[in-house]
Amino acid sequence: MWKTFDNGGQEGAYWVEGQGDAVLLLHGFAEDHSVWEHQTAYLRAHYRVIVPDLPGTGRSALTSPLSMESMATFAWKALQAEGVNSAVVIGHSMGGYVALAFAQAYPDAVEGLGLFSSTARPDTEEKVESRRKSIRIMQQYGVESFVKQLLPNMFASGFRNTQAARVDNYIQQAMTIPLETMIAYYEAMIARPDRTAVLSGAHKPVFYFIGKEDQAVPLENSLTQVVLPPVSSIHIFDAVGHMGLLEVFEESNLLLHQFITFCQHKQ
Repeated sequence: MWKTFDNGGQEGAYWVEGQGDAVLLLHGFAEDHSVWEHQTAYLRAHYRVIVPDLPGTGRSALTSPLSMESMATFAWKALQAEGVNSAVVIGHSMGGYVALAFAQAYPDAVEGLGLFSSTARPDTEEKVESRRKSIRIMQQYGVESFVKQLLPNMFASGFRNTQAARVDNYIQQAMTIPLETMIAYYEAMIARPDRTAVLSGAHKPVFYFIGKEDQAVPLENSLTQVVLPPVSSIHIFDAVGHMGLLEVFEESNLLLHQFITFCQHKQ
């Protein structure tokens, strides 16, 4: 069911299902809460699954200035609105950047941290320039043209070829994200700091989902980080791109379930 809360005078919204220990799922760039639909449908039988629309997507108003830190505060407010003081926090892509900012700001609220096709490292100079170029393209040609060009590459080549309808559904959803939000997200990603210290200082388990065909977060980037936390749960998939939560959702569901259960037993 949908619930709303006050986010500094703007409305914030999240979807919640299930009962028991809390799991917070944070979506990425050009996404909203619905990207987690397979995981929500599976995990709701075991946990209370809280899935926000981050500011500027779905039912949540865009706030300014937007940053990973402000979105982490938004996520904390969603937990508080639900009467929850701690959760296993999982973020996909940009949602992982938010999850890391959340873990830094509210360490006692994190029972486990999940980086699903994400990274704690900041943008390289090349990545910053690529994002700046993307902003210019969106400003000139609009969101629709941009997402049609970019988002198919988020999937592994085999999945693109055999699951064209599912890729198209993802693209169609991304087209609903306002231009203002897309630009604000890119600016926030460009500005984010290095948070590898959050991983090396983690007092709770850290989950990694890594696709070998992930063009957004290359395998080499991820492999340098999995050794940082004291306790890591590492899952590397062949023939999977940046969208493993859709490409191999059944396997993803089981792995997340196992990780969340492990985190609960570590308490």
